[in-house]
Order: sequence, then structure tokens, then C-alpha cells
Amino acid sequence: MKQYIMLVFLSVFLFSCASSGVKNDAGISSVTVEKNTENINKSVLQKQIANGIEDIKKNDNYILQPGDLVDIKVFMESDMDRVLRISSNGTVTYPLIGNVEISGVSLCEAEQKIADKLKYYIKNPQVSMLIKEYSNKTIYVLGQVKKPSAIIMPPEKSLTVLEAISSVGGFTDIANTSKVKILRMENGKQKSMDVDITSITKQGNKSLDVTLQPGDVLFVPQSIF
Repeated sequence: MKQYIMLVFLSVFLFSCASSGVKNDAGISSVTVEKNTENINKSVLQKQIANGIEDIKKNDNYILQPGDLVDIKVFMESDMDRVLRISSNGTVTYPLIGNVEISGVSLCEAEQKIADKLKYYIKNPQVSMLIKEYSNKTIYVLGQVKKPSAIIMPPEKSLTVLEAISSVGGFTDIANTSKVKILRMENGKQKSMDVDITSITKQGNKSLDVTLQPGDVLFVPQSIF
């Protein structure tokens, strides 16, 4: 009888261990390990995205757009420092020179435009400009694409995942095309969606080609060999 009770006790004990996750020698359950791994993966992804956006901000090839917030400085002229939003007609209003159209050109070209106008008031002006905030119609395409970029939603036209990737030169040779991620903020919370580009291009399943929204981040991970 005692042996029977002991067997029942052992069965219950083993079942409870299994249901709470198998523990390793250190006493850590598999469920805990999976959660920790998931948190690490999210942390790595967030870091990659943050680094990708920072690299884009440093890229002089970005074309300025209405709605971009720019920080303009003139060397040795601190009273000329301004943070300005590019207006809907593509201009900023700057001291001494008034309205200057800088939309549709690169940062370097915009700096030169302002410097050319300031030279009538300041001797040899050296203008520097940084983007502090992109237009709210911006979409970031990052990761394993040929030209990671911030692109602008075309006016009165939708933009899909496949179109966005095509606009930045397509995938690199080591891209994981079946696990493209869309990161989107909804009601203050970040939402993540996976898109299988292979199913769209090879199987013709166009319903998977998600329409992007302003502010979306499109991230293409690397294939794991």
C-alpha cells in the first residue's frame, strides 16, 4: 500500500514539473529560457533598428521633404541657430535671408543654398544642417536591403511592402525574404507583423503584400545559415 501511495505521489510530482517547464541542472525551466531568449531577440532587433535609423540620419543622400524638422547652424554665429520645420511649400524662413526652398534637395545642397544667400551678410558662412525629425509621412526600410533608406509616402497613393523594398534597390544576397517585419505604432503600442515576400513573388499571393502606413518601419533580417 505504501509503495502504491509513493508511486502516485511521484506521478503527481513529475506531472507538475513537466507542466511548469523542464528544468535544467541550474533549476531554470525551459519556459523561462524561451521567454529570456524572446526578450533578447526583441532587444537585438530594437538595437538594429535604432542603429539603422541613426545611419540614415547621417546619410547626406537623403532628400529633404516638407514636414522634416531641421537644425541649422552657422559656424561662429550662435545667434543664427534655428530648428525649423520645412513648410508644405518646401521652404524655411531663416534670419537675414527670409524664405529659402530646401525641399527636394540633399542636406549638403540645402546647406550650400543657405550659405550662398548668407554670404551677402556674413563673411564666408559655414552652414551645417541636421535632420532632427522626419516628416510624418516617412517610412524606414532597414536591414538586408541594398540601400537602407527613409522614404516618403507618395501623395494620394498607397505603398506596399514589395514596392518599398523595390524602391531601395531590393534585397541583399543574405536577406531572409520570408520573415520581413513591419513594426507599427498603434494606440501607443508597437505592433509587429511578418510578411513572406517569397509567397508574394513566387506564388503570386498578392494579398500578403501589406499596404504601409506613415511611420512604419520595414525591417529585413539576415538569413541564418
